[in-house]
Parts: sequence; C-alpha cells; structure tokens
Amino acid sequence: MLLNVSYNDKTRTRQIDDAVGKPFTLKERFAMGGIGSPKLHITETSIEIQNLLILDNNLNTCNIEMRPKGIIVRFRSLLETYGLIIPYYKLNLYKGDFAIYSIYKDHYFIKVKSDTKAIQKYFKKLMDYKADNTPTSIEDL
Repeated sequence: MLLNVSYNDKTRTRQIDDAVGKPFTLKERFAMGGIGSPKLHITETSIEIQNLLILDNNLNTCNIEMRPKGIIVRFRSLLETYGLIIPYYKLNLYKGDFAIYSIYKDHYFIKVKSDTKAIQKYFKKLMDYKADNTPTSIEDL
C-alpha cells in the first residue's frame, strides 16, 4: 500500500505495524548492523509513484527501512513523505541491468541505482533476512 506518512496518525501507524511489524528495538538494530539503507537514487517507477515524484524538481531519491515482517520504501515529494509498505511475502527483488535493483509489490515497482558497495551489501542483507524469516510456502513442501 502507498501511504502518506508525513504526519503522526495512530490509525496509520497501526495499519503499518499490522502489515510489516513494529520497528526493531535498539538492541536488535545494533545486532543486525543497522536496518536502514543508504540514499538510493530512483531511475524508474510505476505510474502511481511517478505521478507523485514529478510534482517537484528535486532529485528522486528513496530509502528502505527493514521491519520484522516487511520493508518500508520512503520517498519525498512536495514536502510530503510517502511510504510504500511491502510485506516480505509480497516483496520481489531483482538485480537487473548493470547496477540496477528493482523492488516490486503487486502493481507497484521502484528501480534504484546500486553503484556503491554499501548499497549492494544492504540488498544482500535484506535478501538474507527475507529468506530466513519468511514462512515456507506451500509450493516448497
């Protein structure tokens, strides 16, 4: 789901926590070596996200926050912060062309440049965490 997360709203916070879980504790964050991504430069998006990004002339950047049951991809447009909430069971990550990662959820997608080692290391950590913490699907049995 694509939500405006600029303002503190209890119903919106509850909605996000139900979908991807509550944020990790400080101890868990240290043990994992951090849960946030470096700044990611957006190269291409789905039409709904693109309609938000073209409203201003700033660089199109985003970041990713890991949660116990999913991720939140946050980006800014016109002084508002938007979040694409993606549970792990709906998350698809692809490494496409040279230094491009694609993040898919249903009909939403965001493609980002991964031109540094830190970004590639973060995506490896994200894929490993997803593999370790998603339940086994019925097709795998």
